[in-house]
Amino acid sequence: MTSEDRGKVIGRLEEAVTLLVERMDERLIPEVGMNVVYALPDARSRDDVAGVLGRIVGLGKKVHPVGEIAFGASDHVARIVLTAMHFDPQIRSAANIRFSEAILPELENLLFEVCSFDRAREPPGVQTMDWGVASCCREGVPDIIYDRGAVGKEPMIRVLAEDPVMVAQNILKLSNRITYAQL
Repeated sequence: MTSEDRGKVIGRLEEAVTLLVERMDERLIPEVGMNVVYALPDARSRDDVAGVLGRIVGLGKKVHPVGEIAFGASDHVARIVLTAMHFDPQIRSAANIRFSEAILPELENLLFEVCSFDRAREPPGVQTMDWGVASCCREGVPDIIYDRGAVGKEPMIRVLAEDPVMVAQNILKLSNRITYAQL
């Protein structure tokens, strides 16, 4: 990919992060932090996927990106989008947000296509995100993939779309509907 392609990916990701910083409810940020990523069209590895260095965290009541946007900045969320791209190359962006049982009905009310996987059913010798995401994408990539966690693993919701601004907009739709009791 050319430096122009990389610049376009970084620019679109910056736009998405700005939307999240300005409008997202910080309570959607998981304990492990949040990241939003955007892959180059022919991405093959995490070095082809841009994300926020150090993740996005909640600082007080604010959404705060810890570092700059860079290629290779994410492993976990990058693997989500790389796996999804095997099933649909147009789905090049993903983010992780906090899981709450009370949020699940809101996802369905927003008419998102939702899928989940159970970490307890993970076969030995595979990475969770590769297996979990693939198990949800066999008949097309859903808008939302979640799991309820496991021992030492935080439950998580993953939001997927064609680009990071679409991911951010979907997160903001949810953010506008949640209440204090839901998180």
